[in-house]
Amino acid sequence: MPICMEVWGEYASFNRPEMKVERVSYDLMTPSAARGLIESIYWHPGIRWIVDRIHVLAPIRFASLRRNEVKSTVSARNARAAMERGHGELYLVTSQDIQQRAALLLQNVRYAIEAHFEIVPERAGAGDNPGKFQDIVSRRIAKGQFYSQPYLGCREFPAHFAPCRDIPPCPEELRGERDLGYMLYDMDYSDPENIRPLFFRAVLRDGVLHVPPRDSGEVRG
Repeated sequence: MPICMEVWGEYASFNRPEMKVERVSYDLMTPSAARGLIESIYWHPGIRWIVDRIHVLAPIRFASLRRNEVKSTVSARNARAAMERGHGELYLVTSQDIQQRAALLLQNVRYAIEAHFEIVPERAGAGDNPGKFQDIVSRRIAKGQFYSQPYLGCREFPAHFAPCRDIPPCPEELRGERDLGYMLYDMDYSDPENIRPLFFRAVLRDGVLHVPPRDSGEVRG
């Protein structure tokens, strides 16, 4: 069953996976980011969220920002050795590992997300039905309720949200067609030992990104 919600925030960063050092955002929200945002509002094992369309409601503006990050992660090998020996360092010293990295972010973003959910029969309960889930998620969106803080690509960029009954018109500068190249669609978790990223060719038409179905042939690993 479908939902439509509006989300906005001061900054957003939907990072391109091919950029290994500097953070560079896609031009707009990715389907996986939209799905994750909806799941932070309402997640249930008996339903699967599918994003249909993402409407860009504000001009696309980039901003450059330098951020403090740590340059390393805790090594699994060191952690295992410390557990076997009974002592060792299982932490990072941020004052020693910190470094500044440049990031190309999106600024003053606003989107309308159209999505729907499907029942997962093997995980749904006996009393679960589409009407029940539709009522719950609609109520949570209207009241601004969530399980975890929704965010726009990175946790330091919180998202505001509200129901969207009438989608605002497309900004004039986004009229026409814009080829955005290949964009991250989602992660394929079907094989836990080999989690793969999925991509699709993203085209923005009059400010609307139409997300192809997973089995359409347009989504590739």
